[in-house]
Amino acid sequence: MRPFFGLIDAVIVPGTAGFDFDGGIAESHAQGVWTWMLRDVAPDLIDANAADADPEARQALDLLVPELLQRARAAIAAVGSPDSERRIQLQMGGEDAYRRVGVVLNALKCRSLLDKAQAFGRAANGMTDETALGVALQSMPLNDHAVSALLFQAAMGQVSHPGRMMAAAIRLAGSATEASLQRAGFAPLIEAMLSHAQAQIPALDQHGAFADIDLTCRAIDRFHRLMRAVTGYVELGRLTRWSTAVAAVTKTVSELVEPKLRDVSPNVNLALRRHSGQDRLDGDQVLAALNGCYVLTTIRDCRDSLALNAMFDQTWTQVGQALETHVQRNLELFRQNPGDRVIGARLDAAIKMAELRFNPDYADVLRRARETAEKRAG
Repeated sequence: MRPFFGLIDAVIVPGTAGFDFDGGIAESHAQGVWTWMLRDVAPDLIDANAADADPEARQALDLLVPELLQRARAAIAAVGSPDSERRIQLQMGGEDAYRRVGVVLNALKCRSLLDKAQAFGRAANGMTDETALGVALQSMPLNDHAVSALLFQAAMGQVSHPGRMMAAAIRLAGSATEASLQRAGFAPLIEAMLSHAQAQIPALDQHGAFADIDLTCRAIDRFHRLMRAVTGYVELGRLTRWSTAVAAVTKTVSELVEPKLRDVSPNVNLALRRHSGQDRLDGDQVLAALNGCYVLTTIRDCRDSLALNAMFDQTWTQVGQALETHVQRNLELFRQNPGDRVIGARLDAAIKMAELRFNPDYADVLRRARETAEKRAG
């Protein structure tokens, strides 16, 4: 069951939060508070068996939110001893959820504004003029940190080019320093970007043959865009909260991406080698190699936000050399025996990988060479 039937989905982030950012609520924390409300705060008001996708259930819950907030705040205010505090923490599933209960309740209070914030984020994508974007940013409640943190969190999920928004905020603040941005009320904007960058971690924590590579590549690209909007624009201090978060999240993401990068070169060689005896093409191995090449090209575009420069350079060179060798070898074999379907399929796979590693023009040259060999045989 989705926490709160999806009423505050706009500010809920997947996975376990390594860092708590002001407007983002970890899914586990939201679930803990929701369970507490279901079982202990308002079991008489909320139907625990209702389907969270049912619009009527969501609408009914929306009407009950004022009563839920009143009861929840009363229950928290009644905590008067360490024992009662431990009891309520257990009801929420732990100390972490209890620590974030105020943010969850505030999100419920501001639920009607979250959709508007998402619309703001989508509208910002069409604003190419920095001045117009700055005017739009000033429509946010910058003087109310708690509310603006939630609104920026909701909006950022829809923003395609966070760097443009950060540039507009810096222009309004008059300086790119942390202190200037905080004084201008844009600390929640940075918090939202870092929260969404951290939220890419679950998509990268996939392993095995059934990992969604499209999702992995999108997560790497999204992480890069968000992180560059902060590190490429903001003058971060050496040991501040934000610089510490940037370093830690970058380290975690890089450690998750590193094994995928390390596997690319071996997978390419395994996929494109010729088998002794009865030759065959291993479809699963070819898919793994192609997926690795997609990840490799994504990392190439996003390497400035990852701590993988040495490994990337090595892998990039190794894969390039391996593909040149395999393409020429398979092209020569195809010229000798153009009717061999296995060799033809292996050559096609090698050309596709070369297109990803090198460029489309190089792949087109190889395809024309393949076509020429076929015509000569015909």
